Amino acid sequence: MQAFLTEGFSCPVRDALWGHVYLTPELSALAESAPFMRLHRILQLGPVHRLYPGATHTRASHSIGVCHLGRRLLQSLAGRGADWISREGAMSFLCACLLHDLGHFPYTHSLKELPLRSHESLTGEIIMSEPMKSLIAKCGASPELAAAIVDESRAGGGDGGAGDGELLFYRKLLSGCLDPDKLDYLNRDARFCGVPYGIQDVDFVLSGLAPSRERGADIDSRLIPNVEAILFAKYLMYRTVYWHRQVRACTAMIKKALLEALESGSVAGEELYGLDDQSLFALLREKTGSALAQAAWSGRLHAAAAEIPYSEAGHACLRDIKKRSLFEKRLADEARAKGLEIGSGGLIIDLPEPVSFEAGLFVRDEGRPFSESTSAFKAETLGSFVRTLYTVRIFAGADFRRNAVTSEQLCVILNGAGNWLRA
Repeated sequence: MQAFLTEGFSCPVRDALWGHVYLTPELSALAESAPFMRLHRILQLGPVHRLYPGATHTRASHSIGVCHLGRRLLQSLAGRGADWISREGAMSFLCACLLHDLGHFPYTHSLKELPLRSHESLTGEIIMSEPMKSLIAKCGASPELAAAIVDESRAGGGDGGAGDGELLFYRKLLSGCLDPDKLDYLNRDARFCGVPYGIQDVDFVLSGLAPSRERGADIDSRLIPNVEAILFAKYLMYRTVYWHRQVRACTAMIKKALLEALESGSVAGEELYGLDDQSLFALLREKTGSALAQAAWSGRLHAAAAEIPYSEAGHACLRDIKKRSLFEKRLADEARAKGLEIGSGGLIIDLPEPVSFEAGLFVRDEGRPFSESTSAFKAETLGSFVRTLYTVRIFAGADFRRNAVTSEQLCVILNGAGNWLRA
């Protein structure tokens, strides 16, 4: 096993999930830099703490956990034949693990659908800027390779270094079914929310992976139950935590407030980069005085006026957030015309962001992809996870009073939204 994966990791960080996590002095300096410190001011799960009060862990603690699991993953793969792992490549991967959320927006995924740059591209830009670029180089890593691992729009360097041969390998390790990011956030989110669904047998998973230069890591059939557990845990966490109706209400309100601010020109997209949770709301208060944003910050959430199972044929037109905003106005007008009392906060249509259940693993002893293996989780099973999770919700002001008649009428009106688009 490459000695550099064990030598020099002398700086302990006490983590609530993994216990003592060790960093090198150079990695520790990265974790103490100003760009990383911002992650201490961004809650990992945004508004989830309003439903699960323990969910106040941050993107910083998650990122340190990903770095820890990334190192353990490399140690396991190196011990099982990944002799192509270089010192520069390994350290670049660990820097990418630690810094992968540097460009992340505040308040979880409230900004994901807005016309903004991806957080991966922002992360790559921060990594290639000072002071991060110099701090990464002091780790014995390549800033170009670390940025390219996170941001797939970037090349890996092309200077004859580790980036020429190891980039694809590290990208596959950081983004896949059994990646350190997912293994940390499922366990960490479950722990702090106080729910059992996300807990995974990380020790067994990491010890059973086989290295593949092209695919990152393969499994054998002994790990099929673990992969199934991770996929089902992700499904349950989305269903009970990440996309709970109260979480969706808060997310929809913030997203609506931000879209209105961007469309009115009171806030420029560039002003939203580099914010933390509190500064995001401070910006909205200062620039817009948004009642929606203030209500979300104060916990006065919109009520679920109606919930409709997602239909690709009937609701795909709602994927465009700007068109969805037009539907909201039309829906509110029609509801009022029919005598429905929708409350003072108007109506917001919420459709969760696209989600996937990655299972692109190769089962070595069966000689076939996971989706064709002896697993019970076939492609149609994973597809049913997504279909079950997607729910179109109509949120109304907090003073809205839901009843069966109102809910049914709103569903009928919304299901005709496709006709408005085609007209």
